[in-house]
Amino acid sequence: MKKTQRWLGLEGTREPLAPPAVFRGRMIRSSLVALCMIAVSLAIGVLGYRLFGGLETWVDCVYNAAMILGGMGPVDVLHSDAGKVFASLYAIYSGVTLLTSVGVLITPALHRVLHSLHVETDE
Repeated sequence: MKKTQRWLGLEGTREPLAPPAVFRGRMIRSSLVALCMIAVSLAIGVLGYRLFGGLETWVDCVYNAAMILGGMGPVDVLHSDAGKVFASLYAIYSGVTLLTSVGVLITPALHRVLHSLHVETDE
């Protein structure tokens, strides 16, 4: 078994599929990691819009950060250069974070499908 498989707790290609309870645990763990990534990214966006964007209410900051993080685009017009630079960098960061969190979320399921195709049977 490779070091990364051991570190992640994944079974090797010559081992049987993990029981459903282990798979559920992996899905829960990866969901929590993805949720934490999104929560931290949303907090960065909220603080950035408040500090650099000059938005007046926290609700507007959350709304703008959530829309950028979700890939929908900006809502409010920013008037300061610092706000525009932050929004540009946050949009790039959000795109990468969205793709990464989806990858983290689907990894256990994808691993299980690929592993099931490589498991040797006694037939």
